Amino acid sequence: MNSLLRFFKVNDRGSSLSTEFLGGTTTFMTIAYIVFVQPVVLSAAGMDFGAVFTATCLSSAFASILMGISANYPLALGPAMGHNFYFAFAVVLGMQIPWEKALAVICIAGILFFILSLTNIRKVILDAIPQSLNAGITVGIGLMIALIGFEWSGIIVPAPGTYVGIGDLTAPPVALAIFGLLVTSAFVVRKKAGAILYGIILTTLVGLAFGMIHYNGIVGAPPSMAPTFLEADFSGMFSVDIIVVIAIFLFLNIFDTMGTLIGLGPELGIVKPDGKVDINRNAFLADSSGTVVGALLGTSTLTNYVESSAGMSAGAKTGLAAVVTGLFFLITPFFSPIVKMVGGGMPVGDDIMLYPVTAPALIIIGVMMMKSAKDVLWTDPAEAIPAFLTMMVMQLTVSMTDGIAFGFISYSVLSVFSGKFLKTSPAIHICSLLLLVRYIWFAG
Repeated sequence: MNSLLRFFKVNDRGSSLSTEFLGGTTTFMTIAYIVFVQPVVLSAAGMDFGAVFTATCLSSAFASILMGISANYPLALGPAMGHNFYFAFAVVLGMQIPWEKALAVICIAGILFFILSLTNIRKVILDAIPQSLNAGITVGIGLMIALIGFEWSGIIVPAPGTYVGIGDLTAPPVALAIFGLLVTSAFVVRKKAGAILYGIILTTLVGLAFGMIHYNGIVGAPPSMAPTFLEADFSGMFSVDIIVVIAIFLFLNIFDTMGTLIGLGPELGIVKPDGKVDINRNAFLADSSGTVVGALLGTSTLTNYVESSAGMSAGAKTGLAAVVTGLFFLITPFFSPIVKMVGGGMPVGDDIMLYPVTAPALIIIGVMMMKSAKDVLWTDPAEAIPAFLTMMVMQLTVSMTDGIAFGFISYSVLSVFSGKFLKTSPAIHICSLLLLVRYIWFAG
């Protein structure tokens, strides 16, 4: 025990073993929804549900424990919401890139992030992206996640003329999803740590009570990772489309990691007197290593979770809390029957599958990502228009790539008329030119 206290500097930071355990447990309860959501999302891209579940648990455990041991931060890691939807719906289903190649893309982006983490280039890249454009990307991803949540709940359905319309709200799965949305919202309003997880649990219990969900047990053998383990296909990685996707995953990973670390800077105690944030480089190395391991096991990009603040609110101040969270992830595969029960779809009509238990979680996650809208400089059209185009194009095309492309290109063009062209980072203009060439290339 004394060695743990010394290694993690528990006493030096004014904490205790019991407090760190409580903090790590609280963080796990807050982010545990990902083990239900991730397999559902990636299985939509043709990946094996059970293999993704196990890969998600093991890679999250690895990354969280590494974060705790190497950086001594109470930050847990897991698959990044938004990245997983981009992976499944834009890259695999939209661009028709096999999921095996998409995993290779994730792995390469993770390796590049690891290399950049050894230098200061990561900060240069982050500083190059205007705040409004960065916020527009976050909001666009949140809206896309919520849109898919509404579709999976059956609350909205395809409709001629208007593209979407209201579904049959009296259908049992849809009614269950609406119930789930309401109770999850109630937990969020009450600021309950683990609100999304509690919403999933309560919705599952109601589904069981009304016979819509069938009990399959609690404990079982962990699902095999064989269908996804080391299945990443690294052939053909030099096509224009693949390079663009690698760049997008890389940028998103850097944005997410830096954003979370800066946002949680005061709680982590890494804000210097001059207001600058002094981030331990090992935090980036843990994040990027987790992404590489996750891709090799069979899941999408990993990142540190802002929900770790729940554990810090419970008193966590050291990496020991992250290790505790990681250990919880490590034993979760033995509870696979629960995950299959919660994440299983309900058939409605011909070839329609609804996910009323997990869909409300996606809608609420979308809501939480809307707070970034305040970071858009709406009073400046040169900032607001690119951010808005990013948000809207992302929804209308269900493509993160196209949304980001419209945002970058419009920002670069409008900077000419706003007099900001020379003040704008050359990286923005270069990326805009490459994205424009991509459209012209494929149009021909």
